Amino acid sequence: LWQEGIERGEWSCSYGGFCRRYNKWKATHKLSMRQTYKSGEKVFVDYAGMTVAVIDPASGESNAAQIFVGCLAASNYTFAEATESQALGHWIGSHQRMLAFFGGVPKAIIPDNLKAGVTEACRYEPGVNRTYTEFAQHYGVAIIPARPYTPRDKAKVENAVQMVERQILAPLRHRRFTSMAQLNRAITERLEPLNDREMKQYGLSRRALFERTDQPALSPLPPHRFVLAQWKTAKVSPDYHIQVDYHYYSVPYWYVSRRVNVKITEQVVEMFYEHQRIASHPRSALRYRHSTVDEHMPPKHWEHQRQSKDRFVAWAEHIGPHTQQQVEAIFESREHDEQAFRSIKGIQRLASQYGCERLESACQRANAFGMSGLRRLKSILSAQLDEHPLSPPTTPSGPEHENVRGTSYYQ
Repeated sequence: LWQEGIERGEWSCSYGGFCRRYNKWKATHKLSMRQTYKSGEKVFVDYAGMTVAVIDPASGESNAAQIFVGCLAASNYTFAEATESQALGHWIGSHQRMLAFFGGVPKAIIPDNLKAGVTEACRYEPGVNRTYTEFAQHYGVAIIPARPYTPRDKAKVENAVQMVERQILAPLRHRRFTSMAQLNRAITERLEPLNDREMKQYGLSRRALFERTDQPALSPLPPHRFVLAQWKTAKVSPDYHIQVDYHYYSVPYWYVSRRVNVKITEQVVEMFYEHQRIASHPRSALRYRHSTVDEHMPPKHWEHQRQSKDRFVAWAEHIGPHTQQQVEAIFESREHDEQAFRSIKGIQRLASQYGCERLESACQRANAFGMSGLRRLKSILSAQLDEHPLSPPTTPSGPEHENVRGTSYYQ
């Protein structure tokens, strides 16, 4: 710009003079709006850029602990802790411990556009992770991500991060930590003096300002802790089950081939279709096993699942004693109970076709002649032999002869 102005004769000042004038003009256009925060309204959260090494004493491996920082807007009251990573589980866990540290819930949480919490960074309509949204609903708090590439939107936490790095992490840089618990104890020891130190701008410490402004305005904590859940999308297989960690859980059979959302917690697995819960199961650690609810099965599958010897015998007993005897004889003639199931289901069909009374009569005739099986009963009913009276068995008599002893000899 300076060179172009010299060539066009618009100014004759030196390059240094031009830069001084330009910076003076720029300062009048780079303005900042003073933010006024209501008590208990917002808490800003972010991770510090500085990490702390945690060394495993057994393997000697070093893990860079991530430092989570939260700061209440009205009082600057600060929370800090170390976690193993910035993954979703640690992100949500840090939020829970932060709110417990504050002893209440603000109206809104202002996070940075961290991938664990924000699925789509947008200036106007940012996307929030589903688990993070459920966490907010559980605590009754709003999630308002800061605008991307706009650090002034979260100046409070930027300043809090700077204070944590200078007042807590820097003095710990020469110490060796072998566990996350040991590191967090050290952070807590130095966090208390940070919150108790007087701020010159306010003439009060962060803790005193918190007790005067934010603390009375915070909403109470919910009675139950938030249960962290993972979400996945699964396609229902033809056997109306979906797979979670190599265990198979049933859903109603009419959702076969559809994609459902699966919510996985430590204790429960829930399935949702179009935001409606369609199934729920206790979570199982058994691999390659099935958890099936009878109501999820098609009627034919349900009837097949309920087949058993006791159920068939109970049905036959309801028809009559001769039918029960016939059914028991069929079971005794088979090596395995399931081999008799089809035969007895055929007998049940005969009862529907000919009626229970005729089936009982047919079974009586078959039992009298020592016959058993579906084909024998079907022949008796089709020939209407069950309607003929059953004559008592007769003893054949031989010719009279002096060498024939007769029945009286054997009595």
